[in-house]
Amino acid sequence: MKKLLSSFYSFISGKESSIEFSDNIEQLLNEIQETINYSFKKKFLLNAALTHSSYYQKNRKDNESHVSPSERMEFLGDSILGLVVAEKLFVMFPDEPEGKLTKLKSKLVCEKYLSLIAKEINLGKYIIMAEEEIRSGGSNRNSILSDSMESLICAIYLDGGIVQAKKFINSFILSNFQQKIDNADLTNYKSRLQEYSQSRYHIPPTYIVIKEEGPEHNKEFFVEVSLLGKKLGCGSGCNKKEAHQNAAKNACEKLKI
Repeated sequence: MKKLLSSFYSFISGKESSIEFSDNIEQLLNEIQETINYSFKKKFLLNAALTHSSYYQKNRKDNESHVSPSERMEFLGDSILGLVVAEKLFVMFPDEPEGKLTKLKSKLVCEKYLSLIAKEINLGKYIIMAEEEIRSGGSNRNSILSDSMESLICAIYLDGGIVQAKKFINSFILSNFQQKIDNADLTNYKSRLQEYSQSRYHIPPTYIVIKEEGPEHNKEFFVEVSLLGKKLGCGSGCNKKEAHQNAAKNACEKLKI
């Protein structure tokens, strides 16, 4: 853990004592700590986790990395989340096969589920973003919310270790998860369409971005999915991943699968 923290300290170019917060950010950091019932010993970790790349890029100094700390924290947070969820399901469902556990795990770590939990704790209010991102609705965008959840998990882990990270995940992400999954549409339509096309035709469907609209910080992607040259469905989203998923959902609904 000491090596992890040392590496991260070096990455964000400064020591804990050199980091200052504005009164507004200080208030937001205090509020989110009350919400998640965890008090950070190293508050700059929380600040790094909740500082979106749009704000970091706009305010970073010339000698600072082009990669924002929160983006790197997403990587570690995602792995910690996957481990804790896998352990929970392994213990909770001792008689279920690997395939069923894998599908359930994928629902609990997916963008839509994490953004659902993020909205429950009003996480969007505490994410520090550039004005352009705020105006484009970034505080409520699923991709940003889910990424920030992963960064937050990483911050808790770096500050308090795996015990505190597990406590947070169990309290907020895994609490009553079966009911939450039942109440939300967490189906991976892209995987469902893939299974259908592979079993029937032994080839995967093809996704094509047919157009992009909007400014760079608020683009909307339009995707068409086809199989054997026949259009199956179309969909749009704020990123290609979301557009692919919506196109696949449209195709599954038409195919009634």
